[in-house]
Amino acid sequence: MLLSRHTRRRDVIAGILSAAAVHELHAQQLQPGLPVIGFLGAGLRDRRPYLVPAIRRGLEDAGFTEGRNVAVEYRFAEGRYDRLRGLADDLLRYGPAVIIADGVAAALAAKSATETVPIVFMIAADPVRAGLVASLNRPGANLTGVVMFDTELITKRIELLRELVPQDAAIALFVNPKNPNAELLRREVEAAARATGHDLPVMGASSEAELEAAFTALRQRQVAAIVVEADPFLDDHRGQLIALGLRYAVPAIYQWRQFAEAGALISYGPSLSDTYRLAALYAGRILKGANPSDLPVQQPTKFELVINLKTAKALGLTIPPSIIARADEVIE
Repeated sequence: MLLSRHTRRRDVIAGILSAAAVHELHAQQLQPGLPVIGFLGAGLRDRRPYLVPAIRRGLEDAGFTEGRNVAVEYRFAEGRYDRLRGLADDLLRYGPAVIIADGVAAALAAKSATETVPIVFMIAADPVRAGLVASLNRPGANLTGVVMFDTELITKRIELLRELVPQDAAIALFVNPKNPNAELLRREVEAAARATGHDLPVMGASSEAELEAAFTALRQRQVAAIVVEADPFLDDHRGQLIALGLRYAVPAIYQWRQFAEAGALISYGPSLSDTYRLAALYAGRILKGANPSDLPVQQPTKFELVINLKTAKALGLTIPPSIIARADEVIE
């Protein structure tokens, strides 16, 4: 089966506990003397049951316990990138000691809101080209964080798809065009694709209605498979993306294992929970006095390949033994 009853029950409980934890935060911050960490995200709060536990683990690794010697104030734009700057300004009213920014758009919004409060970002883009840091080893200014170089990972995902579909089949990159990283990602990935002798058309959507239209366009352009960008909007609409992929028989590969667990064909990328943990660990180090300009930008070291054989069967695909042998997890 796709997911055990125990796993589904565990995820539901985790979501309930995470929501409850968020409601507790305001009460915790009424305690005088607690340093405040602000969290700024572009996505939906209730689609990330793993977020709060991962943040807490990272803080505990740094010697902090939420509610005892630190408070965390969360803000989510719910897919509205235009709200991020206002939410960043709102966080600043709490006098945060550090802000954790989830995604390029959130990091840029936080950066535009303050030049003094330390910012720890988590992004799937080159932070130098995005204008966030001077270099990976010596970030400079008030920013540092965790980076997942999506161009390199997308190249690996394309290689995995090439093992699943005919070599001359068209593969497209699927993005959210409203993501500030989309244009830079498009240029880099198209250049990488041309170097291998292939074209990589770029298609995308930034609303539920556009998702439906995009998959109709995929069929019309005879795209055989897609590589989906790591993006808060697309992440939050994983259920619709997976359903459309099955309806239109378009194999897709994603960055996060949560997609494969939810019914997508395949995922390859770092652990999302561990990425949040690393960011919170850096936030804890800054609370202890570290200067963000002296903290090198981190890169994940563990990458997970997850395959969903039930979805492969529904798509009429046979997963080669060579891929199954490399998988960290196979869902049957």
